[in-house]
Amino acid sequence: MSAAPSSRTQTRGVVFIHATPRALCPHIRWTLESTLGVRVGLDWAAQPAERGAVRAELTWHGEQGTGARIASALRAFTDIRFEVTEEPSLGADGSRWSHTPSLGIHHAWVGANGDTVVNEDRLREVVTLAQGSPEAMAEMIEELLGADWDAELEAFRYAGEGAPVRWLHKVG
Repeated sequence: MSAAPSSRTQTRGVVFIHATPRALCPHIRWTLESTLGVRVGLDWAAQPAERGAVRAELTWHGEQGTGARIASALRAFTDIRFEVTEEPSLGADGSRWSHTPSLGIHHAWVGANGDTVVNEDRLREVVTLAQGSPEAMAEMIEELLGADWDAELEAFRYAGEGAPVRWLHKVG
């Protein structure tokens, strides 16, 4: 007897472990395997932006919401820098979760063109909280867009010299 086919919408994404201590590598792999329900192989490479750290990438396929489950599971490792993406799929925007040890985790919705999407309720909250201050409004919008996370992760997003670079955002 075979299992019934899933009626859940499928999507895909990428896990970017930008920097982690080598000692956490097997734990990260076990966490990803447990979350995805399949064995995974990670090719760890030196991370030139942080002495002694390593980096890896993993492409995944699964049901909508898999990216959130991966990010939640990886969040337990406070000493790593990572990003998880989930591509837009039928009835859902894409998402990106970014994590750094100093900032914690940030979630942003991502449209089909790669732009960060800020919903209406969040913008209304910014307008209310800013109380007419353009500086406060600009600061809150930068937070919604994840500017601090982008700034901290930028140096870690690049592979070692001479290695191919995989850009997080694809436009066009």
